[in-house]
Amino acid sequence: MIKQSTSLYNEDLAPIPQSKRTWGTFNYAALWISMSLCIPTYMLASSLIEGGMNWWESILTIFIGNTVVLIPMILNGHAGAKYGIPFPVFARASFGTKGANIPAVLRAIVACGWFGIQTWIGGFALYQMFRLWIPALETLPQIFPDSFQLQTGPAIMFFLFWLLNMFVVYLGVESIKKLLLFKAFFLPTAALALLFWAIKAGHGLGPILDQPSKLVGNNFWHYFFPALTGMVGYWATLSLNIPDFTRYAKSQRSQAVGQLIGLPPSMTLFSFIGVVVTSATFIIYGKTIWDPVVLAGKFDNKILVSFAMIAVALSTLATNIAANIVSPANDFSNLSPSKINFRTGGYITGIIGMFICPWKLIADPNGYIFTWLIAYSSLLGPIGGIMIADYYFIRKQQLNVSEMYEPKGQYSFTNGFNKFAIIALLLGILPNVPGFLLQVHLVSSEAFPVWILQLYNYAWFVGFFVSGIIYLFLMRNYKVVDLVNKELINNVAIN
Repeated sequence: MIKQSTSLYNEDLAPIPQSKRTWGTFNYAALWISMSLCIPTYMLASSLIEGGMNWWESILTIFIGNTVVLIPMILNGHAGAKYGIPFPVFARASFGTKGANIPAVLRAIVACGWFGIQTWIGGFALYQMFRLWIPALETLPQIFPDSFQLQTGPAIMFFLFWLLNMFVVYLGVESIKKLLLFKAFFLPTAALALLFWAIKAGHGLGPILDQPSKLVGNNFWHYFFPALTGMVGYWATLSLNIPDFTRYAKSQRSQAVGQLIGLPPSMTLFSFIGVVVTSATFIIYGKTIWDPVVLAGKFDNKILVSFAMIAVALSTLATNIAANIVSPANDFSNLSPSKINFRTGGYITGIIGMFICPWKLIADPNGYIFTWLIAYSSLLGPIGGIMIADYYFIRKQQLNVSEMYEPKGQYSFTNGFNKFAIIALLLGILPNVPGFLLQVHLVSSEAFPVWILQLYNYAWFVGFFVSGIIYLFLMRNYKVVDLVNKELINNVAIN
């Protein structure tokens, strides 16, 4: 029996009993369709066009990336579906009861960045609307230093939209259900409307899709591999904390098949719309516009722009709470389960998301892919490699759930930390550090050998395999404690 009085337990982190696991295949497919249909997905595809790819190169890169990340998604989702435990608790098996805070916080900080990005998008959508009705918003005096790269008008709307997000956190996740329903119907309709506009204004699909690739020979491969890593990195957060969702699965088949039919197809389809519309903007305006909110701001009809921007803001709000608040709130709760609940964790997420300067992360396509997506994939790839290596090769998919909530149980290792997991994590991150330092212009291209700098282009893959292999080597003599309390295991776990 799980001791509910321990410092490692609260209701948000407790295992979900089989009787309350109600998510089927359709629920997981719908989850991924809903999360894929968002502005950052559109911008993901359009950024590849801006970077020089043609339409089919962009779509293929996105499809391959999402197919690759689906593998760790399903593998990590297995533990959630079998034992009903969330990601921070699952991480205790490999990192230790206290050490699990390391991957939880790393993943939570990345989610804070995504929260900030989505909040900026929603706030900027409101700015695009209000500046049409209140032109003075565009000429407000500058109050931020030039280094902030932040205009006063957009900053005000960003802060107001941030307050709206925090109010929803205060109300609780249940309050977002109607917004998610609105998004499920509206955003696909709006996306198709934008697609039809692009085809009409661009004089058909022919001229749009005929635009050649700007990347030839080695230039293509030099762009493709880091772009592919960025595509994998896009969902690298969810590939770790997917147990937060699969813990509600009726069966393993439900979570696996649901993700298979939900993730790659929906990402590829919505990305295709982004590719077509972005390609059309070059024909229509003479330059590629990769941000759909900026594009909508070019329309003259105030009513049309207002309707579109309100819809973007509402759907962004729904996505933000569902995808970028739930999991980091659990992660922060894991730091101190008795003191930090969901609401407090949500507030922490919001504050960090504001101070992470999200407008800089998506200021241009190169920053979005090469600085943001690849950089955080270099942190999360190693965590994924360690957790999968531990669950499948060390523990053979067998966990003692009650012990995961015991401060001095079998998962406490040494004072709550598994030093081998921490060593493997650091060694998996290390090879990507030189390339990151070059990317953010902290070192010159001559500071390290070229082959070391280029490892950053494959950051997620390098970290995943280096940390996974090192972890298996370091844990080769580890003896797994025989499972006890079979009655509890049988009551909690499903195959």
